[in-house]
Amino acid sequence: MSDTAPTVEKQSATRTRLVESALALFSRNGYAATGVKAILADAKTPYGSLYHWFPGGKRELGVAAVQHGGALYKGLFESRYPADLNVVEATEAAFVEAADMLEATDFADSCPLATIALEVANTDEPMRIAAADAFESWLMVFEQRFLAAGMSAERAREVAINVFCLIEGAALLARTTKSPVPMHLAGKTAANAVAAGLAADGIELAGKA
Repeated sequence: MSDTAPTVEKQSATRTRLVESALALFSRNGYAATGVKAILADAKTPYGSLYHWFPGGKRELGVAAVQHGGALYKGLFESRYPADLNVVEATEAAFVEAADMLEATDFADSCPLATIALEVANTDEPMRIAAADAFESWLMVFEQRFLAAGMSAERAREVAINVFCLIEGAALLARTTKSPVPMHLAGKTAANAVAAGLAADGIELAGKA
C-alpha cells in the first residue's frame, strides 16, 4: 500500500501539470496555435503521458483544461460573493479586485476561458460545450447570491447575465487599452444593475447591508 500511494500521487500530479499547462498556453496563445509538444515541454512530461491520461489527445485535454479553468473561476467568484456581504457592494468590489489583478499582471491575466471560447465556439463542439458549461456555473454563482438577496428567479438570471457580460467586456477593453478604467466603470454599472434588480423586486438595500 505504501509503495503504491506515491506512484498514484505522482501520476495524478502529472495529469494536473498537463491540464494546467494546456489551460495557460491555450489562454495565452490560442487553442489551434498551441501544439502538443509545447504543452508537454511546459508540463515537463514525456509524450506518452498525454495519451495515457487523455486517449483522445489534444481535444480531450482541451476539454479538461476548460473544465479546470471553469472550476477555478467559479471558486473565485464564490469567494468574492460571501454570504454576509451586501450583493451590491460585493459586485462592485469584485470588479475592483479584477482591475487590481489586471494591473498587477501588466494586463496579462484575465478570464482563462475567453480566448479559448471565442476560438472554438464554431469549430469544436466538445470544447464549446465545456466552455458553455463553465460559464453557466459562473452564472449560477451570481444567480444564487441574487436569489438569496431577494430577487425573483427570472430577475436574478437576467442580472447575472448582465454582470457576466460586463465583466468579460470590461476585461477585454482593459487588456487591449492597458487601463483599469473600463473595469472600474463596468463595476459601477454592474452594481447599479444589481441594485435596480433588488429595487424592482421591492428589496430595501439598507436591510441587506
